[in-house]
Amino acid sequence: MIETQGLSRRFGAFVAVEDVTLSVRAGEVFGFLGPNGAGKTTVMRILCGLIAPSSGSARVVGCDVRKDGATIRRRVGLLTESPGLYRKLSAEDNLRYFAKLYGVPDPAPAIRQHLTALGLYERRHDPVGSFSKGMTQKVAIARALLHDPELVFLDEPSSGLDPEAVRLVHDFILALKERGKTVFLCTHHLDEAERLCDRVAVFKRKLIAVDTPERLRENRFGVKTHIVLAERSDSLQHEVARLPFVRGVQWRDTTLVVTLTDPESQNPELVRKVVGLGGAVRRVTEERASLEQAYLSLTGSLRLE
Repeated sequence: MIETQGLSRRFGAFVAVEDVTLSVRAGEVFGFLGPNGAGKTTVMRILCGLIAPSSGSARVVGCDVRKDGATIRRRVGLLTESPGLYRKLSAEDNLRYFAKLYGVPDPAPAIRQHLTALGLYERRHDPVGSFSKGMTQKVAIARALLHDPELVFLDEPSSGLDPEAVRLVHDFILALKERGKTVFLCTHHLDEAERLCDRVAVFKRKLIAVDTPERLRENRFGVKTHIVLAERSDSLQHEVARLPFVRGVQWRDTTLVVTLTDPESQNPELVRKVVGLGGAVRRVTEERASLEQAYLSLTGSLRLE
């Protein structure tokens, strides 16, 4: 669905995007994560055929971004960070206008479907200028889907939405996936990426990592098994640390915290070893790192900007 090779973009002496080689499969929700100014929007603009790369290549829905920009724009949907709707027109009239630009012959069913799904059908005759930021964002999402694109680019789709509206948009994205659509999702919200995305890319001018949210967490931090014991024993800690599959071990009071790579297969042997060494096990629990921890570790950031 998307294939890039060595994709770069410079603005004068400034390198906004450098050497991006990436593959996005059909039917997946792909998260693109990075701080403000990382170049995420520039990548999206290149992939939508809006600007040309300075070097490298990219194919989107089988089309070359350098040669086939108009074709790509007809076949993909795009939600930009700024909705760009006509404030004096109603939601319905905005969508009719953009449907005409897309060449949709009978847009009424699609307008009804998407405004209903996004909770705006009863407000379809109201001018967009009277809408809240979140409502305007939902109209822009509907606009991106009017022509039934096979690939949808969403730039911060939950920006400015209240929690109820965020959940509605999330459900809407999952419904797109169920229909076989491919979604390229730029987001700052790591819980959003963790819930929605099959794979994510951590990006800061260059690609830092691409994987499933689960593997990003586990590859960066492992999974920690907590073995609560009746008392602590330094000799027990030493022996556990010698196990070949143990990445790290430490005490927290009387809890032995052991970092593993594959707890499903390794926990039974670990617990047998602890019991065999005389450890009085009271309970065993598991601690997994969050995607936020993995992201901050990978980018070297103190916080999301």
